[in-house]
Amino acid sequence: MADQGQPRELTDPAALRALGHPLRQQILRRLRRDGPATSTSLARALGENTGATSYHLRRLAEHGFVHELPERGSGRERWWEAREQDLRFPRRSLMSEEARDAFAELGRLEVAADVEAFARFQEQRDAMGEWGDALLFARGALRLTGEELLRFWNDYMALYQRYADETREPADGARRVLVRFVAFPDVD
Repeated sequence: MADQGQPRELTDPAALRALGHPLRQQILRRLRRDGPATSTSLARALGENTGATSYHLRRLAEHGFVHELPERGSGRERWWEAREQDLRFPRRSLMSEEARDAFAELGRLEVAADVEAFARFQEQRDAMGEWGDALLFARGALRLTGEELLRFWNDYMALYQRYADETREPADGARRVLVRFVAFPDVD
């Protein structure tokens, strides 16, 4: 992951809707995992038609989530790359109703994708050698104020950024590892 620069706060409902589309999420995951691609190669990988992937790449580009790599293209062939960004979201209480709805759909899609990724890992872990043991998780509960929770989040993000820094060369045997953080109030 390259240097993500300053966090980008998404406040525009149109950008949230652009990001919260199922096929666009698949496109972004594929670009982040496999690197730059054309709409044709994405269509083939995702079982879609090229017109659909091309359209959705342009919508993602309009909102700065992907960008074209003109130096890689030739003729009509266009290569696209996901922008590495530290995306942040305003407090829900400060969002418009339209932004809240778009953010809720984005969250639903992201959680569903995480559940699917975990299920794939569970199905394949016996064939993964030492990586089959690489399920690390912790569950806990803290008593925090809203300010303390935000400080905890910022500490987590600083730790994440330290490991995400692409300027360091990955060690032999390194592989892509999905990392998730979630915190929410207990309502019971």
